[in-house]
Parts: sequence; structure tokens; C-alpha cells
Amino acid sequence: MPWFVKIERGIVDKQTFDQHVPAHCAYVRKLIAAGHQARTGYWAERGGGMMLFEASSLAAAKAIVEADPLVQHQCVHYELHEWCIVEEPR
Repeated sequence: MPWFVKIERGIVDKQTFDQHVPAHCAYVRKLIAAGHQARTGYWAERGGGMMLFEASSLAAAKAIVEADPLVQHQCVHYELHEWCIVEEPR
């Protein structure tokens, strides 16, 4: 399956954002359980973060991102990119 990256930038105050983080983390756990190998995190040096995951297509990846609670509650602006892996581990 192709890999995708959601790069996000927060657009609400921290208190509002933090209200939706537990739902976002639960959503990522559901993605992992469904086989999407999702990982999520934030930039230490500035606002924003990233989610890396597998999906069957760009359309499927967009649907995954649109279902993320941080997106649904309009806490972030995001970019979605397909990530082409150059070398796999041996």
C-alpha cells in the first residue's frame, strides 16, 4: 500500500486544540488496528505536526484525513502528500 503524509498547522488556541487531542489519538489507534500503520506527532520547535500512514489510494487517504477529529473540528489546516519510499529495510 502507498504511504501518505498529512502535514498540519494548528489554527486554534491551545486550549481548544488540546480538547480534541484524545479523540485524535483514539482515531490513530483505530487506524493502526485497521492496518494503516499510522504514526502521529508534533514538531518540537514550532506549532504543527504530521501523521504518516498507509492507504490504498489518494482518495482513501483523503477520506482518512477528513475523518480525523482535528480536521473535523477545524483545529488544523493540512497538506496531504503521497510519500514515495526510496529504499525499504532489508
